[in-house]
Amino acid sequence: RPADQTGPLPCFYHIHGGGMIIGSVEGEEPQMAVFVENVNCVVASVDYRLAPEHPHPTPVEDCYAGLRWVVDNADSLNIDPTRIAVGGESAGGGLAAGTALMARDQGGPTIGFQYLIYPMLDDRNQTPSSREFAGRWPGWPREMNLLGWQALLGDQAGGADVSPYAAPARTSDLSGLPPAYIDVGNLEVFRDEDIEYANRLMQAGVPTELHVYPGVFHGWELFSPEAPVTMRAMGMRLGAMRRALWPDNS
Repeated sequence: RPADQTGPLPCFYHIHGGGMIIGSVEGEEPQMAVFVENVNCVVASVDYRLAPEHPHPTPVEDCYAGLRWVVDNADSLNIDPTRIAVGGESAGGGLAAGTALMARDQGGPTIGFQYLIYPMLDDRNQTPSSREFAGRWPGWPREMNLLGWQALLGDQAGGADVSPYAAPARTSDLSGLPPAYIDVGNLEVFRDEDIEYANRLMQAGVPTELHVYPGVFHGWELFSPEAPVTMRAMGMRLGAMRRALWPDNS
């Protein structure tokens, strides 16, 4: 939380990326400090258990349990439970979408905003972009994506009975979800599934903002933090979070 703020603040509940198999809360701390400073919010990050040692449903259930804990302890954490954003990048974005579905289906907690940055949503890997960016491709190529889903779902990956909480693209009903912000690069595996998910959210009546950045691959901003496209994307992301958590100041 900001060092100079004592009153209740909105909360960004963050879920780290890593393809369901790597990543940590500690590794995301510098990025989360940017949100604390620029959005004037508390960031709570969940240390969910990773596949393959902990396959589905453990990761998404950890994320949902952490969200419930944050809201249940809002007073001691000095946050405003009516202003909660849930989000993450890559696998974290997919888990955030799954957590939002769980919260909707299980009657809460109330989430005000989904922040989905190149989210990992579809275990089937059948879109054109999921096939195009393979081999020695930077960021997160097809082979790594297949590995991540296999670790999470085992032999069920790509099959007929995968839970939408694991792969949110599988859900048949996206109505009643919080407003969403989605961005993705046009040179990455997740491009088509993310665009399709954004379209389906809009068709379900969910306010959705979508950005597709040309010329960039998965996680490009981590490799080129000072590139003009990175500065533009970060400005859009921070602006979206500010509007969601501080609507009266928008």
